[in-house]
Amino acid sequence: MKLTIDDVRSRFIKHFDGTTGTVYAAPGRINLIGEHTDYNGGFVFPGAVEQGIIAELKPNGTRLIKAYSIDLKDYYEFSLDDEKGPRSTHFRYIFGVAKEMMKLGVKVEGFNIAFAGDVPQGSGMSSSAALESCVAYALNDTFNGNIDPMTLAKVGQATEHNYVGVKCGIMDQFAAMHGKKNNLMRLDCRSGEFEYFPWQPKGYKLVLINSCVKHELVGSPYNERRESCERVVAAVKAFKPEAETLRDCTWEDLEKVKEQISEVDYRRAKFVLGEVDRVLAVCEALKQNDYETVGEKMYETHDGLSKDYEVSCEETDYLVDIARDCGVSGARIMGGGFGGCTINLVQKDLYPTFIEQVKANYNEKFGKACKIIDVVIGDGARKLC
Repeated sequence: MKLTIDDVRSRFIKHFDGTTGTVYAAPGRINLIGEHTDYNGGFVFPGAVEQGIIAELKPNGTRLIKAYSIDLKDYYEFSLDDEKGPRSTHFRYIFGVAKEMMKLGVKVEGFNIAFAGDVPQGSGMSSSAALESCVAYALNDTFNGNIDPMTLAKVGQATEHNYVGVKCGIMDQFAAMHGKKNNLMRLDCRSGEFEYFPWQPKGYKLVLINSCVKHELVGSPYNERRESCERVVAAVKAFKPEAETLRDCTWEDLEKVKEQISEVDYRRAKFVLGEVDRVLAVCEALKQNDYETVGEKMYETHDGLSKDYEVSCEETDYLVDIARDCGVSGARIMGGGFGGCTINLVQKDLYPTFIEQVKANYNEKFGKACKIIDVVIGDGARKLC
């Protein structure tokens, strides 16, 4: 069921003495291709989706944030002057965003907030970035911050780094802030430059298959993958001091340091360099309406994520195998990994058969249902009313 303004407003009224505030929204995201490249200075190719977070917010004249999570039925109060903040992660996102906005000079005061979402948590669609972006957009609007969208995206990223402990790149928050209906975006994570690509493919549709294996990035091997890449860059810097990320390293550079780094670090870097090349290849293919090449590159990405980067799992590998067996044009695990969704580029005439097959086979193999999420590309963070 699609989340509505009324779903949030009715709970805000109940929990905050019959008053109403201003309602904001920010989306989750898909990423067609370009995984684990954002923190390596590479390219990504995301788009905002219709599912997301809706929050109602109103200043309360104090220094307290009074927050209610509608989905979790959880309420907490915490001070803007507190340095530690709440322990619960879903409230730490709000606390962190408020603190980062204050660092930028925005005069944030206490506020009441109720929020809910229809992005499946742990699915790899970045419900956390949706919440961060929704709150950042709302605080910027409410307290006259005059902060540009890219800086607001960096507020969300800094929240992950400083208050949650996930050393993420910028892609998720960028997509949530800059999303545009019927458009995907190619972002250069090194320069910050981006370009919109119209996305209304004829004869194909995007569908997510949620493995219902909830991925956890906090305390997960996600940060270890980043550290692995940084070790390779450190080795390259010995003879190429200008190298800051893997984006600055060539295939020749990687081969030069192969004997100085571990086999695992070598495979991680090999995946990232290949992924940068694949994003650019997909951009060229889209200009030619060549969706079969797009699909081939998606499969290549999955193979790299599974074997070299090692962030897949049995369930998502199995879902991609089913897609291959059914003749689906492209499929891969999406997001940080360790569970979550696969993203599939499916020919429309094949869609009913594929969905029937994947539901039956997955349930038989793992004794549980997967979930089908049809992708509709939507807008980024915004005020609703």
